[in-house]
Order: sequence, then C-alpha cells, then structure tokens
Amino acid sequence: MRFVIVGAGRVGLRTARVLADEGHDVSIIERDVKKAERARKEGFQVLEGDGSTEAVLEDADLGEVDALGALTGDLNSNFVACMIAKHHGCRTVLRIDEEYREEIYKKYASDVDEVVYPERLGAIAAKNALLGGNIRAVADIERNLQMVELTVTDESPMRGYTLSELELPAKSRLLAFRKSGEKYGVPTGDVSLELGDQLVVLADFGVLDDVRRIVVGETASRAAATGGV
Repeated sequence: MRFVIVGAGRVGLRTARVLADEGHDVSIIERDVKKAERARKEGFQVLEGDGSTEAVLEDADLGEVDALGALTGDLNSNFVACMIAKHHGCRTVLRIDEEYREEIYKKYASDVDEVVYPERLGAIAAKNALLGGNIRAVADIERNLQMVELTVTDESPMRGYTLSELELPAKSRLLAFRKSGEKYGVPTGDVSLELGDQLVVLADFGVLDDVRRIVVGETASRAAATGGV
C-alpha cells in the first residue's frame, strides 16, 4: 500500500518507519529542512514544503495514495491536510495535540476517517488507523514478524468457507479465531467464516499483504483506504 505522512517529527517518522518495515511505500512531506534531511538519510522519499497547502499535496500524487496521515504537531495544519487529501479520495488520519480534543474532532470532523492522540496511543495506533479497521496490529514480535487481527468482510474471498479450507501463505499461521461478538478460542476446522468473524494470525511482514487479501479481501481494503468501510 502507498502512504503519505505529513510531518517528519517524532510521531511521523516513527510511524513511517513501522510502515516501511512492513514493505509499504511511504512518502513524507516536511517543511523543516533539518527534519526533511534526517528522513531522507533514512531512505524515505521526502517532499519539502507545507503539507497543509494543496499545491504541495498534489505534488505527492494523492490520486495514487491509499492513505494520508497528518501527524505534525500543528493541529490546524493537520486538519487542512486531511480535508485536501479526502477530496482526492485518500483515507485520512488526523493527529491531535491534546486528549480533550479527541471527542471534539470525532464529533465535528466527520470527513476525517480516524483521529489519533499519539501521546496516548503511540505510533502503532497511527499505523493501524492508516491500514483501516479490518486489519489491526496486535504486537510486533520481531522486526520482521507481527501478530495481526483481521476481520472478515463482505469482500473476503474466504467468506462462507470453513477454517479447514483457509490456505494462508507460507510464513504465516492462524493462532486464534472468534465468531462476531464471542471470545477468542483455538480454531477448529469445521467452523465457517462469516461477516464480522475475526482471526489472529502470526505472519512475516513479507506476506502480510497476501494474508490481508485472503481474509479481508482486495476491494475491501481499498474501500477502507477511501473511507468506504
């Protein structure tokens, strides 16, 4: 997936690293020269400029981007960046700087897909918001190994099949399963996969996209990126 991160500060750069480690295509927009250079030295494609201006965001080719995370320390700039990105069909994640603002922005910023308070949630939550609600990182086990929770959607190619028919790629393993609204348990082969069911999978970063496509579905993940889920 392709992501644009506005802001190469502590939160933005950490989130970009996590996404890049999983093999995603990440670009960064940063107006501070020193921060931009630091991100560039880490191998990121960096666009220098104000991420709250339409001209700069259009240079980031938003039409081909799955999601934009406005993760600077400037709330107003973040909000404007999200509004522009939403106009281009991107999933949007807005960073707020004070916890009390979270409910305010969730109430009034209806066009923003996710509001995050990184000081509480951390970079992994910002990454989960970018990935969408149908796949959630549970834990980073090693640099190349992650435990993820996936939700079966209408678009899942495995919907209606049983767990015994689920064929995950190499370097991935099903750890737990639950029907919608129930507790997790050890998966049994004769249980069918239905809308809202959830699976916990341990997978190498290199096959996470394949796991997501199998369980969640290709079009569903794109819909999440454009705010359709």
